[in-house]
Amino acid sequence: MKMSESMQNRFEMAFAALLLGATVTTAAYAQRDPAYQAARSQGLVGELPTGYLGFVTPPSPAIKALVEDINIKRKAKYTEEALANGVTVEEFAFRNGCRLIKENTVAGEKYQAPDRTWKTRDSSPPVVDARCP
Repeated sequence: MKMSESMQNRFEMAFAALLLGATVTTAAYAQRDPAYQAARSQGLVGELPTGYLGFVTPPSPAIKALVEDINIKRKAKYTEEALANGVTVEEFAFRNGCRLIKENTVAGEKYQAPDRTWKTRDSSPPVVDARCP
């Protein structure tokens, strides 16, 4: 996934905008939801490198609905920001996935490593894709 310098600059500006708005809103909503926090802290769901939440274990209908709702909101915001800044939704989501894994997971929470295995975050840096900034 090689980008021109101009596209990289636009992408970085878009990513900065996301840091200030989109994910903060979605993350704030999600973190206020006790069911989401419980699923996350129990290791039932985790962050994917794609910028979305994934299921570590088969979900209950309630957890499945909650995660699908959060992922729909994330995709909508990624799409809006990507279109406004001339990058693909996938590129934007991937960069956000890197950030969510590196900055938003805490010890005991799950995330998916590049080899698609689920890892439990500890005090060491998470294992992320080599393309992550």
